[in-house]
Amino acid sequence: MENVKAKVEHKLHRVLQYITSFLKWVFIALITGAIGGAIGGAFRFCVDYATKVRNAHDFLIFFLPVGGLLIVLLYKISKLKSDADTNLVIKSIRSDAKVPMLLAPVIFLSTIITHLLGGSAGREGAALQLGGCIGEQVGDLFKLDEKDMHICMLCGMSGLFAALFGTPITATIFAMEVISVGIFYYSAFVPCLVSSLISFSITRLMGLEPVVYKLNQAPKIEMWSVIKVAIIGIGCAILGIVFCLALRFTGKLAKKVFKNEYLRIFVGGVVIVLLTLIFGTRYNGIGENIIHSALSYGDINWYDSLLKIAFTAITIGFGFKGGEIIPTLFIGATFGSVLGSFLGLDPAFAAAVGMVALFCAVVNCPMASFALCVELFIGGSIVHFAVAIAVSFMLSGYYGLYSGQKIVYSKRRARFVDRNAK
Repeated sequence: MENVKAKVEHKLHRVLQYITSFLKWVFIALITGAIGGAIGGAFRFCVDYATKVRNAHDFLIFFLPVGGLLIVLLYKISKLKSDADTNLVIKSIRSDAKVPMLLAPVIFLSTIITHLLGGSAGREGAALQLGGCIGEQVGDLFKLDEKDMHICMLCGMSGLFAALFGTPITATIFAMEVISVGIFYYSAFVPCLVSSLISFSITRLMGLEPVVYKLNQAPKIEMWSVIKVAIIGIGCAILGIVFCLALRFTGKLAKKVFKNEYLRIFVGGVVIVLLTLIFGTRYNGIGENIIHSALSYGDINWYDSLLKIAFTAITIGFGFKGGEIIPTLFIGATFGSVLGSFLGLDPAFAAAVGMVALFCAVVNCPMASFALCVELFIGGSIVHFAVAIAVSFMLSGYYGLYSGQKIVYSKRRARFVDRNAK
């Protein structure tokens, strides 16, 4: 009888542990998501407003070099290293390293400056850094231990990602998947999902609508259409490697040639100004208008993807702040549209395939990429998206946007590799 009683008590204790843990993480995620939604919504408003102002006043591009000096000054005053970026947040989740609290306001302001003055960058870099900072501060508030702190940081990342992109499921999976390729942080599933949904709901209350595209001409599932999207996946894998190498090479070259940070970012700003005078403003800023154009049968040039790579690599490589994911979507959409037209696919559908395939190639997150296509596109063929994602994931090798990301398991064999993304 005593043994039976002991077993029952043990099982009840385990059940109570699960219930307590569940309630704890729902509560923490609610707070993290609420803060993330408010800050993410404000950040999105600011970026959108900065973009509108820049589009209305083309002359602002001439102030980009001076804006670069201001960005470096902000980091110097805050005693932050200029390379304190998304990689710092990713690495801290696998270690006991702390994310500086001042990183949040500094990356917020620096990204706004970059967008206002015409730098070619996204906004997710700031989102992940802001999210990491918020998660860590909430974790400190509740005095979480090291392991729980990491989950709280993932909560913050997913919440900010959902606030900025309007894709809560993608945000949940991305945060769980991006840290270590081959390992899925299942323990963060409930916290990240709750945080994402709360953050997303708050942005809706703020009047920010999620972006959804309707695809009208998805091809039938047959051998030739599958082969065609597989070819787009191959092209995106190659282009993803080129993009990652361009970012790495430009950053290393800029640091080698211009040791002084102020001089480096000023020169980078001058180069972007000159390129803008030559090619126009098509490749400045986020480029969401070009993404919309590619997905709605607009005019797309065969060289759009290459020039966006150049503009973004120089902007980020020389020290301006922002992110690389929306430029990735720009590059993938324009490349997919052009290649799809050549292959006989509907260009708008091919642009959508190119977007998610290139996203997968550079972040090494196939499940998040699949969720992205489900949340972004209405009327697309899930099978075609899955084929392109799978092909681009495998053929992109160990390259990625984030050098702090760990490739834990091989993409070719069931083998432990444990190496950083190149």
